[in-house]
Amino acid sequence: MTKANPFVVFVKKYRNNPALFVKEVLGVKPDPWQADLLKNIQKQERKISVRAGHGVGKSAAASWVIIWYFLMKHPCKIVLTAPTSSQLFDALFSEVKSWIKKLPPALQELLEVTSDRIVLLSAPQDAFISCRTARAETPEAMAGVHSDNVLLVIDEASGIPEKVFEAAAGSMSGHSATTLMLGNPVRTSGTFYESHHRLKTEWNTMHVSCVDSPRVSKEFLTEMAIKYGEDSSAYFVRVLGEFPKTDDDTVISMGLVQDAQDRDITMAELTPKVWGLDVARFGADKSVLAERQGTVINWIEDWKGKDLMELTGLVNSKYETLTPSQRPVEITVDSIGLGAGVVDRLRELGLPVRGINVAESPSMRGTYVNLRAELWFRMKEFLEARDCKIPRDDGLFAELVSPRYGFNSSGKLKIESKEDMRKRGLPSPDKADAVILTLASQPTIAMFGKRFGSGRIQRNIRSVV
Repeated sequence: MTKANPFVVFVKKYRNNPALFVKEVLGVKPDPWQADLLKNIQKQERKISVRAGHGVGKSAAASWVIIWYFLMKHPCKIVLTAPTSSQLFDALFSEVKSWIKKLPPALQELLEVTSDRIVLLSAPQDAFISCRTARAETPEAMAGVHSDNVLLVIDEASGIPEKVFEAAAGSMSGHSATTLMLGNPVRTSGTFYESHHRLKTEWNTMHVSCVDSPRVSKEFLTEMAIKYGEDSSAYFVRVLGEFPKTDDDTVISMGLVQDAQDRDITMAELTPKVWGLDVARFGADKSVLAERQGTVINWIEDWKGKDLMELTGLVNSKYETLTPSQRPVEITVDSIGLGAGVVDRLRELGLPVRGINVAESPSMRGTYVNLRAELWFRMKEFLEARDCKIPRDDGLFAELVSPRYGFNSSGKLKIESKEDMRKRGLPSPDKADAVILTLASQPTIAMFGKRFGSGRIQRNIRSVV
């Protein structure tokens, strides 16, 4: 009597039950929404789109689907993609590889895992998991994937360029092709957004809120409510897993910030640097130092509870540890209140400091109430140029998308004051202000000329209002 092939027996047991596979093979009990996703995969839904808040287990659930599909379907080709290489490799693919290690040794021996690919050793050309970054410049990377079974997993789907979706459409047209999109619903446009709205009848849509997730603590929810404000678009997206409200009174949209955080951009080493220093005015505020190098915000550092002399010492110490080529060509400091003393002391120490009074008149007096308003819209322009990068920092994200704009009695643009933001339960935008101060630098104008010139800003403002 011929002994049954154990792998065939294995496949027969789990081929039609991904939930059982996850429970018995990977040794984990899915959350309710994850179980629903696995059921949709079991039912062979061809188009699945999941909008969700942070920390609800998206990457884990996607990894389970990927591994089950890879082992149960043959031949099969699985493509993983995300807007940036860090999102793809450091998040999604890293999660997949960690779950691969939880497979029984006998199964792991059948696979070869490399830096960007996983293959079945017995058929490396016919059964693989491949990572391909979704770039608008190279949409063809997503084309030409054909097999009896094709799975396309798109992480952080809000950030995927439409050209990439168009390129992938041909590969996903077959009867056995499945597309799984997951992500925070950052934008109110694009394929991911439309899958939950205009194209909803074509997609099996799922919604996961942090409020309903057993993985998310009540402490986290409280923290997010304080940080963002429960009525903010940021709270809607990152906590509730809902698309942002279509408020048109915020200066900077979430999509612009998300795009800037998602980009992979590195400036030439000798590109001049500028520091921006926002000095704390109240006990709950932080003093924040930010560095901009060309179109990249390299880093943000903050200190709480530092007096004038302590803060000056910290900035000077950081400056002195750098070589001349590494030092900023200018340090712009908000000179209102305590900031004036910081400017004086740093100048005494010989640092290239310039005080910026954001309450003063702007260069475009007919458009803005004060320099603060002009600088915030300059930041909007900086982000709209789409050749910039800012750090992945939740605090910075929340601060940039929070302030609202309005008009005074003379029709000039004004930015919501920090006091009014506090009344809405929002913290002072200290990190955002430090970043924005770097755009007030004189070298900024010298280096970029019309890039931050008045005509460009004027045109952008008209489009906003």
